[in-house]
Amino acid sequence: PNGTLITYEEDEMEQALISGIAFNRDEAKLTIQGVPDKPGVAYSILGPIGDTNIEIDMIIQNIGADGTTDFTFTVHRNDLQEAKDVLTKVSNELGAREVKCDDKIVKISLVGVGMRSHAGIASKMFKALAEEGININMISTSEIKISVVIDEKYLELGVRTLHSAFDLEQELV
Repeated sequence: PNGTLITYEEDEMEQALISGIAFNRDEAKLTIQGVPDKPGVAYSILGPIGDTNIEIDMIIQNIGADGTTDFTFTVHRNDLQEAKDVLTKVSNELGAREVKCDDKIVKISLVGVGMRSHAGIASKMFKALAEEGININMISTSEIKISVVIDEKYLELGVRTLHSAFDLEQELV
């Protein structure tokens, strides 16, 4: 018969497709605490890091009620000492409270399509990790992945938990 066929594909097309889990053990986290919060502070911190050609991955800035900010970012583990040296100098120049480093972290990512537009994926990921007592230190989302930074000791448990929560095969990406 002639005419237009109307179907309900929206649910299928909007469905996020998780293709796997990736993890990275080669990251370290740096935090500069108690930085006076004013315009240009992010540049004051990241500019000198960029000048050394250190690649930065995830970034978090927390604004405190006392007019200061804490700024946390991740770098490759091999760049940790150089980044710490630069950040310590910057910290002194900015009058920050302290610099903290952590090289016992790991980044785990759910990889797929339509990740950012599906809040349910992130909440399911966070709930699964929480139920195993795994604390999330940092979160990053994009259209193709949701990444979390957790303590390195939880890598295997975290990956297994997410494989189970999202019914993925036990094959690591």
